[in-house]
Amino acid sequence: MTEPLKLAVVGHTNVGKTSLLRTLTRDVGFGEVSHRPSTTRHVEGARLSVDGEALLELYDTPGLEDAIALRDYLDALEPPGVRLDGPERIQRLLASPEARARFEQEAKVLRQLLASDAGLYVIDAREPVLAKYRDELAVLADCGKPLLPVLNFVASAEHREADWRTALARLGLHALVRFDSVAPPLDGERRLYESLALLLERARPQLERLIVDHEAQRRARRQAAARLIAELLLDAAAGRRLVPGDEASLASATTQLRSDLRSREQRCVDDLLRLYAFRSDDAEAGELPLLDGRWGDDLFHPATLKQLGVKVGGGMAAGAAAGAGIDLLAGGITLGAAAALGAIAGGTWQTLRNYGGRIKGKLTGQRELSVDDAVLRLLALRQRQLLGALEARGHAAQQQIRLDTPQAQAWREGQLPAALQRARAHPEWSTLNGAIRGQYAERQEEIRRLAAEIEA
Repeated sequence: MTEPLKLAVVGHTNVGKTSLLRTLTRDVGFGEVSHRPSTTRHVEGARLSVDGEALLELYDTPGLEDAIALRDYLDALEPPGVRLDGPERIQRLLASPEARARFEQEAKVLRQLLASDAGLYVIDAREPVLAKYRDELAVLADCGKPLLPVLNFVASAEHREADWRTALARLGLHALVRFDSVAPPLDGERRLYESLALLLERARPQLERLIVDHEAQRRARRQAAARLIAELLLDAAAGRRLVPGDEASLASATTQLRSDLRSREQRCVDDLLRLYAFRSDDAEAGELPLLDGRWGDDLFHPATLKQLGVKVGGGMAAGAAAGAGIDLLAGGITLGAAAALGAIAGGTWQTLRNYGGRIKGKLTGQRELSVDDAVLRLLALRQRQLLGALEARGHAAQQQIRLDTPQAQAWREGQLPAALQRARAHPEWSTLNGAIRGQYAERQEEIRRLAAEIEA
C-alpha cells in the first residue's frame, strides 16, 4: 500500500487555511473559521481516502504572525563566517528556547512542514504584497520542501492576483493555483492536484486517483440532487385533494394543502443540504433567500413569483394577487358552475382550467384541489437555485447565486416537462395524498426522465 502524501497548509494568520481544508474535505465542522486573527492555535489533520486507502493527509497549521522578526532571528543564529543551508537554519531555531516562547506558533508550522512532503502556501489575494509575506516565503523555503502557492479569495473584486503572480515569480515560485475557498470553481480541486503532481512526480498516481474519485463523487451528488428535486416536483404535480364544495371546507383544505407542500419542499431542502454535507445554518448565501436551512419567503406569496420572474397567464394573475397558488377543479360539472363557485369563494381561489373530463364520476358538489403550474415552476426554480448554490460554495463560505441561465428561463416561461403533465393524472403517485401504495414502475420512470432534465 502506498504511503499517503502529506501536505502542510501554511500561511499568514487569517488567510483562509482552515476554510480551504473545509472545502477540500467537505467537512463544515473541521477546525474553526473566524475573522479573528490566530484562530488556529495548533496543528489539525484530515485524511482523504479512496476505496478505504488513504491517499492524502492534510495538516492545518497556525498562522505565521511575525516573519520579519523570525527571519532576523534565524540570521542571528548562524555562527560567524558559517553559511548554513535552509533546513539547518530551521533546526537551529527549533532547538532554541525561542521555539517554545516567542516563536512557538511559527515553530509548530515549521515542524509540520519539515515532516510533510510539500506545503500549500495560502494567500489572501485581496492583500497587498508586503515585506512580511516575502519573509514568510523565505523562511518556509528554508525547510527545503516544495511549496505550491494557493491564491484564495480571487472571486473578490478587490483581489490583487496580478501583483501576487509577479511577486511569486520573482521569488522563483512560478507554479501556483487559483482556489477560492468561498466560491471554488468546479474544476478547482482537479487543478490543485494537477499542480501538485507537477511538483511531486512520485505522488502523481495518488493525485490522479483523487481527481477521478472527486469527479465521480461530484457527478453522483448532482444526479442524486436532481432526483430529489424531481421527486418533489412530481409529488406536487400529482397532489390532489377532493373536498366538499362549501366555502369553509375549501378554505381549510387549501390551507392544509399549502402547509403540506411547504413541508414537502422543506424536506427536499434538508435532503439537499445533507447530500452536500452542509448544515442548515450554512445555507444562507447572498441572493439565496434561505436562512437556517429554511426559505425566507413564502412559496405562495405573489411577490415570490414576481421575484423569480415566473410567467403566468391571465387567470393566475388574479389568483396570485389573492395569494392562492391552488387550482380549484369542478368535479364533473360545467366550467360555468366552476366559475360561479369562484365567485362564491369571494375571489380567494381562481379556476384556471376546465378539468371536468378528467375527474368525471366524482360526487356532485365535491371539489378537487391541485397545485398550480406557476407554483410548480417556482418550486423548480427555488430548488435549482439551491442546487447551484451548494455546487458553487465552499464549506466555510457564502456567495451570490443568480438565475440568469437558459435552463432557468425555460422553467419560468416554457412548457412544463411532460413528466409533470402526466403526473397530473396520477394522484396515487404523490406522497402529499398519503403513503404511496407500491413502487409504481411508471412513477419511477417519470422521476428518472424528469431528473435528467433537471440535471442537464
